[in-house]
Amino acid sequence: MTKVMFICHGNICRSPMAEFLFKDMVEKLNRKDEFIIASCATSTEEIGNPVHHGTREILSKLGISCKGKYAVQLTKADYDKYDYFIVMDSNNMRNTMRIFKTDPDKKVYKLLDFAGGGDVADPWYTGNFDVTYDDITRGLKGFLKHIDKQK
Repeated sequence: MTKVMFICHGNICRSPMAEFLFKDMVEKLNRKDEFIIASCATSTEEIGNPVHHGTREILSKLGISCKGKYAVQLTKADYDKYDYFIVMDSNNMRNTMRIFKTDPDKKVYKLLDFAGGGDVADPWYTGNFDVTYDDITRGLKGFLKHIDKQK
């Protein structure tokens, strides 16, 4: 069982988009039972809030529901519960490491490290959820290839 936590600043835009797209991806590949998939925030700003309407719209167009998802914060204790912590950008990496202090098992990655590098565009600031969707989709495909190579 591979346990994956997607991380962004508020857990209302990018990380839930990645969480639900990855859940959908592995389900369509009949691999749902191989994974535990979740998402969280590095900040407390949006804790308890539902997924942003822009992310909900993207997912809804794809027939994916994120109903019942509310923002939660990453904790130091999460480090021992997951195999991968996939952050959306350099700021998330810095804030994740601030929470964990150390990464002895090399579990923390940026999503686009699996697809040529870079940061996933933050639609909270850009307003462009389509670009974020493209970034995340590209990263998730690369991440799944990485996991398969590890087997």
